Amino acid sequence: MTTIPGFARRRVAVGDVTLSVQEAGAGAPLILLHGYPQTGMTWSRVAPEFARHFRVVVPDLRGYGESDAPADDAGHTVYAKRTMARDIVALMDALGIERANILGHDRGARVTYRLALDHPERVARIGIVEIVPTGDFWAAWDAELAMAAYHWTFLAQPAPLPERMIGADPVGYIDWTLKSWTKAKSLAVFPPEALESYRAQARDPARIAAMCADYRAGATYDRVADEADRAAGRRIAAPLRFLWARTGFPARTGRPAELWSGWAGTISDASCDSGHFAMEENPAAVIETFLPFFADAAD
Repeated sequence: MTTIPGFARRRVAVGDVTLSVQEAGAGAPLILLHGYPQTGMTWSRVAPEFARHFRVVVPDLRGYGESDAPADDAGHTVYAKRTMARDIVALMDALGIERANILGHDRGARVTYRLALDHPERVARIGIVEIVPTGDFWAAWDAELAMAAYHWTFLAQPAPLPERMIGADPVGYIDWTLKSWTKAKSLAVFPPEALESYRAQARDPARIAAMCADYRAGATYDRVADEADRAAGRRIAAPLRFLWARTGFPARTGRPAELWSGWAGTISDASCDSGHFAMEENPAAVIETFLPFFADAAD
């Protein structure tokens, strides 16, 4: 069982699933949410520094890592970001956390902003790494973005097509995906123990199915939920800090910070020299961007 240095791992029941959770540090709570195709180990280069200042909680999202991976349903609600956000609220309840700062990357960032919209009273501040809102990203597609983000449509295809194709060489597919989204086009940017955790979940057909279900929800339930919130004029109340990589996916939309300004009343942004995986490619930028931001909330 791979664990971030200095962190303790345990399993926590959060309703219909049990999450694998790492924790260290003391002080104001800070929850770190990972993305696809990764696990909580993606935070291994930044979490120990955050734990010097905060009580840091790092779950594997449902379907990922060492957390439970239930089967999807016809409406794709099992891996909807609203469902995943409820998992995190239930985790907070189980850990005695009333209100937390939350920092999310990729799919975890989508859980983060959904939690902030649905449960504003549980959030102090949120940090977003390397995404723009789901509906806005779909709307921004052109030929170039479609080629770069092809996995949004590939993984969302009806089961079991993508599962079977990935299952032919799961580790090869995950390695190719990870490498192609880095600036250096190299797996060398990933800590060995983190990379092995990403490969390990790829070997499990239930987790490949869960990752596909995550993207099916993104193409259906999550997109509709975003559109409904926009139509209703709902906005994120918590202050939002957004970090985007200059060679990542949000940069391809041409106006990543502007897209967030339509969703949050208080927003600041920064860019960094990195590919999609800023926490591993440029951990100093992640710490410099978010440590003062979350520290201000604790003062």
